[in-house]
Amino acid sequence: MHRPTPAAQRKYWNERLAPYSHPVDRKAWFQLLTTGALFALNWYLMLVSLSGPYWLTLIAALPAAGLLTRLFIFQHDCGHGAFFRSRAANNAIGGLLGVLTLMPYGYWRRTHALHHGASGDLDRRGLGDIKTLTVDEYLGRSRWGRIKYRIYRNPIVMLLLGPSIQFVIKHRLPLDIPRTWKREWSSVMWTNAGLALAIGLAWWLIGLERFLLVQVPITLIGGALGVWLFYVQHQFEDTYWREHSEWSFHRAAIEGSSFYDLPRTLHWFTGNIGFHHVHHLASRIPNYRLEECFRRVPELHGVTRLTLLGSLRCARLHLWDAERGSLVGFRHLSRLTPEASR
Repeated sequence: MHRPTPAAQRKYWNERLAPYSHPVDRKAWFQLLTTGALFALNWYLMLVSLSGPYWLTLIAALPAAGLLTRLFIFQHDCGHGAFFRSRAANNAIGGLLGVLTLMPYGYWRRTHALHHGASGDLDRRGLGDIKTLTVDEYLGRSRWGRIKYRIYRNPIVMLLLGPSIQFVIKHRLPLDIPRTWKREWSSVMWTNAGLALAIGLAWWLIGLERFLLVQVPITLIGGALGVWLFYVQHQFEDTYWREHSEWSFHRAAIEGSSFYDLPRTLHWFTGNIGFHHVHHLASRIPNYRLEECFRRVPELHGVTRLTLLGSLRCARLHLWDAERGSLVGFRHLSRLTPEASR
């Protein structure tokens, strides 16, 4: 079957999506100021709640974590140059938000750009991705290598332990990036300095213990939400993986990115990132225009749609099976050989 050339696909999608790829500063500032104010108010109410039973504070951490996720999406848009029209404004706000989200802006921006440029490419897996092995790669590992991969892909590890390691520890000293990435290392150091200043100020004003009792649950819940969103956007059964010689940017965006059809309230908290296939086709579309673009471009409707409940099944998928052309779980290996499932 004849397929359009990459140039023809690029031209086609650029024409269809270009009208939505323009930031609107008024909308961006409204989002930032209202969400920031709500987060600050939520944080203060959690602080006040410490005088009562701690479970009230933990309950209040849920909307606060949702607001933190929304603020991260703004940082994410800044990294794509999509939140404000001004590059300087995007970088300044993105850097400030990076202190709050524990994500060094320059470091994250570059690694995330690598993800966008190679999503679904089996030969360019690495920075910015959730580690995914093929069936053959898994079977070729030693027993200890398989155990380590199973631990890494365990939902409890990925959603509870993983975010703590990733956001709190690894992002303070990301040794997986080259020393030659001077700007990215600079962003890490500036973010660490900002964190030290913020924690020191909070220690002086309210005490370190009270600060941690409020902030730690927000960070842990927000981190788990962020990792889950990133996971489910690409880790579904009929996703797209190809060797580089057969890889297509536009097919990877359409076939390898899900439409996470969430309730409207959750779309708000997650900054419309559920329209992820739209985002991968045109990363310059701001979060506040993704839904509009999706509604008005019918060609965007025929993609993998995941509901909140249905998406939970994605947690059972761990390996890419090239023969089936789909992600499979570890249980699938028992159909190959008894030894393979170990």
